[in-house]
Amino acid sequence: MTKHIFVTGGVVSSLGKGLTSASIGLLLERHGLTVKMQKLDPYINVDPGTMSPYQHGEVYVLDDGSETDLDLGHYERFTHSPLTRDSNYTTGQIYLSVIEKERRGEFLGKTVQVIPHITNEIKNCIHKLADDETDVVITEIGGTVGDIESQPFLEAIRQFSLDAGKENCLYIHLTLLPYLRAAGELKTKPTQHSVGMLREIGVQPDILICRTEQEISHEEREKIALFCNVPLESVIEEKDMEFSIYEVPIALREHKLDELIVSKIGLPKNEPNIDDWHELLHDMRNPVHEVNIAVVGKYAEHKDAYKSIYESLDHAGIRNRAQVRIVPILSEVIEQEGAERLLSGFDGILVPGGFGNRGIEGKIQSIKYARERNIPYFGICLGMQTACIEFGRNVIELEDAHSTEFERNTPHPVICLLDEQKNITDKGGTMRLGAQPCILKDESQAKQCYEAEEISERHRHRYEFNNQYRQQFAAHGMEVTGTSPDGMLPEIVEIPDHPWFVAVQFHPEFKSKPTGPHRLFNGFIAATVERRKIRGDNEPKPEAWESLLD
Repeated sequence: MTKHIFVTGGVVSSLGKGLTSASIGLLLERHGLTVKMQKLDPYINVDPGTMSPYQHGEVYVLDDGSETDLDLGHYERFTHSPLTRDSNYTTGQIYLSVIEKERRGEFLGKTVQVIPHITNEIKNCIHKLADDETDVVITEIGGTVGDIESQPFLEAIRQFSLDAGKENCLYIHLTLLPYLRAAGELKTKPTQHSVGMLREIGVQPDILICRTEQEISHEEREKIALFCNVPLESVIEEKDMEFSIYEVPIALREHKLDELIVSKIGLPKNEPNIDDWHELLHDMRNPVHEVNIAVVGKYAEHKDAYKSIYESLDHAGIRNRAQVRIVPILSEVIEQEGAERLLSGFDGILVPGGFGNRGIEGKIQSIKYARERNIPYFGICLGMQTACIEFGRNVIELEDAHSTEFERNTPHPVICLLDEQKNITDKGGTMRLGAQPCILKDESQAKQCYEAEEISERHRHRYEFNNQYRQQFAAHGMEVTGTSPDGMLPEIVEIPDHPWFVAVQFHPEFKSKPTGPHRLFNGFIAATVERRKIRGDNEPKPEAWESLLD
């Protein structure tokens, strides 16, 4: 029977439940187990697709077109868990499903209540991932114990062990041990209160993972074990990582968390092989090269808005034995200060996806700067669209060329609305979403990177390159090198005469792993390494750029 692990959080939010859950999944896979991952989010939005990146970070898109929480990016980067729309549920989705059932008469006139109808729906969502081929389902409960909106999920996982059997369920609670510098000691009371609230609901944690700045003494672990009603060996330290998030699985392995889990849940214990993860960290700590990348975006000051892009750049850096220094720059600041002042000295420039008119001209200036100075450029989604706008204006001399997203009456709509989007009015879950095939042109940068004729990448957009301008662009030096199989939707554009200028309509960052960097990111960083070799080190240091941004 499939075993279930539930990961909850206490004391404060943003403790890293997603990263910890992904690390547990990685370790269990290395024990030879088949793992599936799931995130249950307490917010009422039906999905993250319409939520601001400032509040919830990036929207992570799956192959099946599901718009999900960014923690699913950790799951995919760390594990081989197949993720689908059943891997992420929100309170909004749960209630919507129950209300739709009520309107269809499925409850036969009964009063619909949180218990049992909402909690039953939550349990059904968890059961969907269990099958004969799955050894373990890891379900992360979003939010913090004590939040009103989290209570139905906590009640559901309490009931779940009654249905599935306690021997098939394991509860892991991630909590914080704050360090008071004035007192010079860790404080266990917040953890005691958090576990106390969880026990009031009826959930007794089997394992406590304690986030901490300082090493936990034996006496402190004994105190936590006693007051939280867990064995001493079940109090696991998770100290803040000073170097990289990819140290987390190694640290948890050193504390024998994986052995504890398989022992408690009755799974076969094998010797896990994580040599590749050690090698990865060794390469990160011992780079041969150093490159500086400017990420010019609308949300540059909010790191989680481009989480997968930053991770993908790091993955490619590992493969190229390069330390990648990423400097996020607000595109609005480019508009105010100018590209020359803020982008001088970078080895590569990346413009990520986004929506809305704010900062668009700054992105266009940045792309012009990269194109004219032969700086490797990588455009993603909106980064491709703005590259086409820039090229149309400044090379082909199409006056006021623009996207109809930002200027409906532009005389040269080089970017326009997809035909399938023209009659859509709802915002949530209605874009061109998920995995789509793409055919690559021979002798293109893209084909050299992928080493394949046909690829599949994930999309999230409403607008596209206008085919009416394709011949004009090709005649002036920007070619469409990747299209949909019918040739109608341009997916990749390149400038062949440029050292590395590739822009894509899809989101390659969603398919990159630390042990398997995405091929386009790998090609981009390789190009920046070559540029650095040619130019040498006579350039401004990152500190100078940071002071400019301040």
